[in-house]
Amino acid sequence: MDSHQHRRPRIALTGGIASGKSTVSRLLAEHGALVIDYDLLSHRVVDPGSGGLAAVVAAFGPEVLAADGSLDRAVLAGLVFTDPGRRRRLEGIIHPLVEAEADRIEAGAAAGRVVVHDLPLLVEAGLAEGFDVVIVTDIDPDEQVRRAVRRDGTTEAHARARVAAQADRRERLAVADIVIDTSGPLDVLPGIVDGVWQQLLDLRGGTECS
Repeated sequence: MDSHQHRRPRIALTGGIASGKSTVSRLLAEHGALVIDYDLLSHRVVDPGSGGLAAVVAAFGPEVLAADGSLDRAVLAGLVFTDPGRRRRLEGIIHPLVEAEADRIEAGAAAGRVVVHDLPLLVEAGLAEGFDVVIVTDIDPDEQVRRAVRRDGTTEAHARARVAAQADRRERLAVADIVIDTSGPLDVLPGIVDGVWQQLLDLRGGTECS
């Protein structure tokens, strides 16, 4: 970075399951933001033939490979889900690769482009301090569970377990610079995101995206 004055503000978007984060992400992209999807990158860095996949196989054994040479995510999940030590080992492989790829994508963006890091595990991974602006999609946990049940066709107990496994509402709000209340109808979100977009443009001195 040549100077703080001309450094692109680092912007993160986070939120729990069924909190409307994906809708907000899409709306920001429609405004012209370059959205970097960390879930997508976490798959890309372990594509067949990648160094990430080789590192995972070295750490967890060839049984995590499917017949076609790709990562068998179900087998890997079974190995790490109930073992915190193994999960941390996996995260130690994947997270640096994802962050490096995200940095590469951002570095290649046009100077006037707003870049948003769509990062579901921002709080859980302790990454909030690396961003200038953190946007959080906020929703009442009970409504979050109801939406997850409707969206995924899952049981309430399973939805509550997924919510409980993530950072809680208080932890997310503690790192938020911009809070988007997604508890209302989804059709009101475009208007809310319009306002957020203007805030992001103001952060860049009103520079339009290209």
